[in-house]
Amino acid sequence: MHLKIRHRTEYRYETPVRYSIQELRLSPPTAAGQEIERWKISTPIKASNSIDTFNNVCSVFVQEASYTSMMIEAEGEVLTHDAYEYIDDSKAVSPYYLLQQTNLTEPSEGMLDYFAASLPKKNSIDEVLKLAAAVQQSIEYSPGQTNFATTAAQSFAMKRGVCQDHAHIMLSLCRAAQIPARYVSGYFFAEESPNLASHAWIDFCSDIEKGVWISVDITHACLIDARHIRLAIGRDYYSAAPVKGVRTGGGGEELTANISIQQLS
Repeated sequence: MHLKIRHRTEYRYETPVRYSIQELRLSPPTAAGQEIERWKISTPIKASNSIDTFNNVCSVFVQEASYTSMMIEAEGEVLTHDAYEYIDDSKAVSPYYLLQQTNLTEPSEGMLDYFAASLPKKNSIDEVLKLAAAVQQSIEYSPGQTNFATTAAQSFAMKRGVCQDHAHIMLSLCRAAQIPARYVSGYFFAEESPNLASHAWIDFCSDIEKGVWISVDITHACLIDARHIRLAIGRDYYSAAPVKGVRTGGGGEELTANISIQQLS
């Protein structure tokens, strides 16, 4: 598919922000299943780019002049086709590091008991897809019930969440089963479900020695395909977030995010 993506994030504040640092992971990589035709990120002031631990392009900008609103926009075109297997290069983060839980993925005892029968005995596609289906069926997709700081255990307790929560619960359970897994942030093209345009899923490691990873969409309980566009990977949402930052001042914050994806061909 030939997809045109526009991702606009706007912040408005009650009082002037005196100082802020923004960190963006809004540059999709050329990888299996996707080729970047063109891509541009617009920020209030020029950002500096670097490559982070997970080989994501990380753009950072600092604002030292006060402001009450801020706009960040990413826009471009991507060619996609069905692919769900990724092979790391020799400098990639070790799969063993991705066995470690984080604050967002740490499971509760109740969670482990509930999914005990569904935990994979080995890191095969069929077994992990069965776990994804169990998570999808158990955690109702319900926007507005959770936020970026909601943990896997909290979402499980509510039995509700969105794609980010599905991903965190899946990461938690894969790691508990000794299967390395990582968070993937990205986009999902579905004309009938525009609320899913901002999306998240996971990669699990199917061959630790060779660095082979398989991408699974928990919200749809399937392997990823041409509808998915990868942005960044990390241990959890926080390390792969498209936009995050810290600020001094500003008071209350109003955030508006709008993502549009059009199929060109």
